[in-house]
Amino acid sequence: MCVSTGHPSRLATALSQPGLSGSCVGITISIPEPLASSLKAWRASFGDPMAAVVPPHITLITTTPAHDWAATIEHVRAVAQEQRPFEVRLRSTGSFRPASPVVFLKLVQGFDECVELHSRLQKGPLERDLEFPFHPHVTVAHDVSDAGMDAAVEELNGFEAAFDVGSMGLYEHVPSGLWKLREELHFGEDADRPQTASY
Repeated sequence: MCVSTGHPSRLATALSQPGLSGSCVGITISIPEPLASSLKAWRASFGDPMAAVVPPHITLITTTPAHDWAATIEHVRAVAQEQRPFEVRLRSTGSFRPASPVVFLKLVQGFDECVELHSRLQKGPLERDLEFPFHPHVTVAHDVSDAGMDAAVEELNGFEAAFDVGSMGLYEHVPSGLWKLREELHFGEDADRPQTASY
């Protein structure tokens, strides 16, 4: 069984050794610079300590057991090869309160593409039941004070930004408790030529 201690982090992007049975994966879309740094600063301003270790991202697959790592990689590569690049546009804020203490930026464009990607990824070796319905978003405050979450909602209410999405990162949750990037998979590319990220 895997126990997650956080989201994929750029502090642990070195490629790991082949995964062992019982390891977990996560799949995310990274937010590009300079937008990523701006969102990191906003998150820190709301009192979120995870701002320093969790880079802004859109989660496609949350912590999911991968009992057959070879099959998992083959599956994720196949999904990436079939995916076309798309644009994400973020606008205003939403919240999962009271179910979860999270404030996020809404995807007003690219939402459907992320849902479809998630649906195709969460099949085969990654198929499982989720506690909550999948809702793509970019977290800007998590588990902070009510005042911090209220500030995030108010101060980013008029926020808007857009960026192109052409890849997704496949991460492995390792015994140290960190996430390590296994591959950065570029959409539409030959699955036999996986790309690794350079952060």
